[in-house]
Amino acid sequence: MDNVPLMFSRRRTNAVRCGSAVIGGGSPISVQTMTKTDTRDVDATVSEIRRAVEAGADIVRVAVPDAQAAEAFGEIRKRVRCPLVADIHFDYRLAIECLRKGADKVRVNPGNIGGMDKLLLVADEARRQGAAIRVGVNSGSLEKEILEKHGGPTPQAIVESACRSLAALEDRGFGNIVISLKSSSVKDTVSSYALMASRTAWPMHVGVTEAGPGLAGVVKSTAGISVLLAMGIGDTIRVSLTGSPVEEVEVGRQILQAVGAAAYGPDLISCPTCGRTQVDLVPVAQEVARRLKEFDAPMKVAVMGCPVNGPGEAREADVGVACGREGGIIFAHGQVVGRVPKERLVDALIDLVAAEARARRGSGS
Repeated sequence: MDNVPLMFSRRRTNAVRCGSAVIGGGSPISVQTMTKTDTRDVDATVSEIRRAVEAGADIVRVAVPDAQAAEAFGEIRKRVRCPLVADIHFDYRLAIECLRKGADKVRVNPGNIGGMDKLLLVADEARRQGAAIRVGVNSGSLEKEILEKHGGPTPQAIVESACRSLAALEDRGFGNIVISLKSSSVKDTVSSYALMASRTAWPMHVGVTEAGPGLAGVVKSTAGISVLLAMGIGDTIRVSLTGSPVEEVEVGRQILQAVGAAAYGPDLISCPTCGRTQVDLVPVAQEVARRLKEFDAPMKVAVMGCPVNGPGEAREADVGVACGREGGIIFAHGQVVGRVPKERLVDALIDLVAAEARARRGSGS
């Protein structure tokens, strides 16, 4: 066991302020998302931002493709309180305009912002406004000369692009930097961040870009983000799905909770079922999962369906139920609370969850 590498030990990074959020410096890992609306539609964008924040987004980014969107950004900034990021490509002047209109951070892409002189003009404005810059490198938009040097968008090419911009910003004396190194390939994404991690102490925004829709996108994002978190890399995350920002936030929070990097509410442990299961456990687990959304107190809740691991897992949870043919045994902190018929399984378990939540609020834990 002495040779097992230390996992989930976060790398030490500088603290970077993004509005009311702090990225890195030992602060909790934040969850980001990006709006899918046309930013020029202020009402729709504000509505989407508010839904994302209600779902748990810590930071929200909006696309700013033109001057009209930059103008709208100022109105959006007035109507939302969350940390707000302007996503800029091609035209550095849009970044400067959004910074003047209250952007807490601007994301710029070294591959298409127009050169180092333009990046430094953005940095000068960000310094005046007390805002941050994310150097957001994407494998799909690297500088031509870097692509030619490396023969394609390799991890080495991605890192070189980031290092060029980082060196220019540091030489300018700018010190409010976040880095991202994204590819649609999980392997290349992980390799890029791993290469970069030893070269800088700036915090990193991690995710797998263009992960896709539905289950495929969730799996790809989870694979990349979880590996990086296990390596100690990642100070803020975004799950890039072809779907709603709310879905991105929900998946991101679940990833952080699953790896033990955050606790947003009850963690459900549920038996996968097999031929030994004596109860129709799927609807029971689904109903418990639905009702657990009412609670924000961190706790472990177990719903088990057979005598192999059921009693043990239920005892190890804060509250749990081990189900059988006619009902189940309810546990709280390892102790049997009682037996309940199958029609009372969910209600009895949720009653215990509510009691545990009240007790934790009372104790301040």
